[in-house]
Amino acid sequence: MIWLELQRNPNSIKVVTVEKVIDETPTVRTLVFSDESLAAVLPGQFAMVWIPGTNELPMSVMITLEKGKAAFTVRKHGLSSTALYSVKAGDQIGVRGPYGNSFTIKQGKLLLVGGGTGLVPLVRLVTFLTKTDDVTIIIGAKTKEEVFFEDLANKLLKYNRHRVLVVTEDGTQGELGLVTDAMERLLGENRFDAVYTCGPEKMMHRVVQLAFEKKIYVEASVERMMKCGMGLCGSCCFGEVLACKDGTVFDGQYLVTNNEFGHTHRSKSGILENY
Repeated sequence: MIWLELQRNPNSIKVVTVEKVIDETPTVRTLVFSDESLAAVLPGQFAMVWIPGTNELPMSVMITLEKGKAAFTVRKHGLSSTALYSVKAGDQIGVRGPYGNSFTIKQGKLLLVGGGTGLVPLVRLVTFLTKTDDVTIIIGAKTKEEVFFEDLANKLLKYNRHRVLVVTEDGTQGELGLVTDAMERLLGENRFDAVYTCGPEKMMHRVVQLAFEKKIYVEASVERMMKCGMGLCGSCCFGEVLACKDGTVFDGQYLVTNNEFGHTHRSKSGILENY
């Protein structure tokens, strides 16, 4: 009985074996493993991932098309993310969770705006939408080689009226510019019922501003420094909230009044720094 209770406790670490590694781009990989509870998380929830000998870091849970399997999509960047990126099939990692709240699922004409690995919770959100929803996804990347999940998004939305729009900063694929440029244009041409976003915070700040100005319901999944994931360490505080416990999803009504969102972030030592 104690063992069963431990398995249900999101704060207990479960060791899983990476079964498959998928190269998405030259700097992004998806690691697939078996875990029933993480396979069923709500869009916007995350897990804490332990890389033995390195560190623990928060990760949004990527969908897979296989029952009972979950995944993490990671870009090599810092010490911890590079260590996770370097994990091979057959290696073991520790996971705990899920943590956090989730997106509020609206219906109608929906706009999803993602940058980089911020696409992960948005792709999961797609699987919770109805087939009557009209969905537009804007995928942002620096260059063609860094575009991923375009084909998957089209596959998941094949029974919906939908559009997947790619925007690259150098114009090597799709539209030239920033996702917020494309969003601003689309808002001038269409009326959306809700906007969802995840990605770099400065990008999300602009997305929230644009939606709020048009009086469109908007939610953002906020990525902040996290050390515990359960509201104990305070590393992810911004304004009067904790991203891990009160979020990671916040609505535009709150975010437009938060003086830190889009302007400042905290270092590992907790020091407030400007973007």
